[in-house]
Amino acid sequence: MYKQIDDNVRFTWLLMFFFVGLIIGLGYVFARIYDNQIILIGAIFLSFIQTFISYYYSDSITLATTGARPATRDNYLELNRIVENLSITSGLPMPKIYVINDPQPNAFATGRDPKHASLAVTTGLLAKLNKTELEGVIAHEMSHIKNYDIRLMTIVVVLVGAVALVSDWFLRMGFWTNRDENNNGGQITFLIGVILAILAPISAILVQLAISRKREYLADASGALMTRYPEGLASALEKISADNSTTRLQNRATAHLFISSPFRGESVSALLSTHPPVVDRVKKLRKMGI
Repeated sequence: MYKQIDDNVRFTWLLMFFFVGLIIGLGYVFARIYDNQIILIGAIFLSFIQTFISYYYSDSITLATTGARPATRDNYLELNRIVENLSITSGLPMPKIYVINDPQPNAFATGRDPKHASLAVTTGLLAKLNKTELEGVIAHEMSHIKNYDIRLMTIVVVLVGAVALVSDWFLRMGFWTNRDENNNGGQITFLIGVILAILAPISAILVQLAISRKREYLADASGALMTRYPEGLASALEKISADNSTTRLQNRATAHLFISSPFRGESVSALLSTHPPVVDRVKKLRKMGI
């Protein structure tokens, strides 16, 4: 677990440098194409501002994006008690608790570290799971907090969105701005710029997929150890995956944060899914035999 935490901290910084380099690289190519250094300066400024925002405010952005609202003790007493008990068991500070008004059963954790963590569940999750299953899901999300997965996974939400936005901006520049074929690298340089603008969001999405799947297995195992009852989480995962409710608020930028992909009803290849197959996760849990 400690190795995983160290790896997550290290990979977070590498990921941030990767995205900074990617945006600056795009800015450099298009600055050469249009012979305009303002584009490069703007890309550098945007990359560092975006990195700062993603580190300190990505959790707030994520919660706002999903429509999460604070879960007060008066309105959600049992949920607060479950989180309190698991916080004591895991030795973690009490995270802020939020509820999302959405019929699809799901949950996620976010924040930059355990002291600045938040946990959100949907109204569908509260309505459709029993207490033991809910404890399993909460323990899974608490494990993401303890393993520092939350920092890495939440930062990706903002950085992937930034790369997609910048790439789209450069593509629009390419299609709508007049170019002098005899200057600024000509058609070949322009073509390279367009290719980079297309590949940049694809590479960002691949990074998003890569960081999600193996961490779900680890959080499943850590959560089961926390509750000492793997069947609770296994049963919860089966119910969540079998539910046909359509999500109202989630989007693809935040899909990798949830315990189960909000878009699981679509015909998405296993290779392109942000989550490992539920069947495999349940099988591993039931083999734990705690």
